[in-house]
Amino acid sequence: MEFKDKHSIYIQIADRVCEKILQGIFKEEDKIPSTREMAIELEVNPNTVIRTYEYLEQKEIIYNRRGIGYFIAANARQKVMETLQDPFLENTLPEIFKTILLLEIDFKEVTARFEKFRVEFQNETKKNS
Repeated sequence: MEFKDKHSIYIQIADRVCEKILQGIFKEEDKIPSTREMAIELEVNPNTVIRTYEYLEQKEIIYNRRGIGYFIAANARQKVMETLQDPFLENTLPEIFKTILLLEIDFKEVTARFEKFRVEFQNETKKNS
């Protein structure tokens, strides 16, 4: 995983876990990699993963079974959507709209490309499930 300078690493890892939940890779009640396993996989300090898991636990997306590990919460998909939708709609989407307007991109072109992307994304998601 390549990390970006813009956001904290633990938030980027949390976003990755959330994306896997939304894609159905991590399902309700699935056990997720231990903090040590995730740290090795991502080549980060285990404390960073601990911070990620604490953040996700606070958001009620995952939970800890003492001595067993971390698991995806029963309503994790809904919690992820609640957590991510507002910031996207309030921050990211206006930036996208601004760029579309500045570059004078026809919205029909955006719609056509979005539909193409949707099909490709859904096909890719099905392959990975």
